Amino acid sequence: MKSAELRDKTPDQLKDEILKLKKQQFNLRFQKATGQLENTAQVGNVRRDIARAKTIVNEKARGLIVPANPVAAKPAKPKTAKPKSAKPKSDKPKAAKEKSIRPEAAQPKMHREKTHGPKAAKAKGVRTKSAMRRVGSE
Repeated sequence: MKSAELRDKTPDQLKDEILKLKKQQFNLRFQKATGQLENTAQVGNVRRDIARAKTIVNEKARGLIVPANPVAAKPAKPKTAKPKSAKPKSDKPKAAKEKSIRPEAAQPKMHREKTHGPKAAKAKGVRTKSAMRRVGSE
């Protein structure tokens, strides 16, 4: 349902419409649960229609009068070109942006020493069990 149609209705008619839409939403949920619903998009459309109707009820309750067709309600203003103001340019050259180099970013990150595994044992000069087995079998 379009919002223009809803804006033409009175608040009582809108409340009746919301009640009707909620019943329809309830029936659609049951149809979806039982697998009888063929067009599942109807659930979302009904939900949006309910929200649209509630919004218009709240607008009318607050006294916010929104015309049904806002484009036709306001006359279009002709656009006029404004002259650009000429800014005097300075003779000073623009300063080049300096890159900030953090001391920690300049140096590569150091990795922690490995404490486990065959590479760590080899670095320490210790033979692993598998290395000792290979030496013993030769």
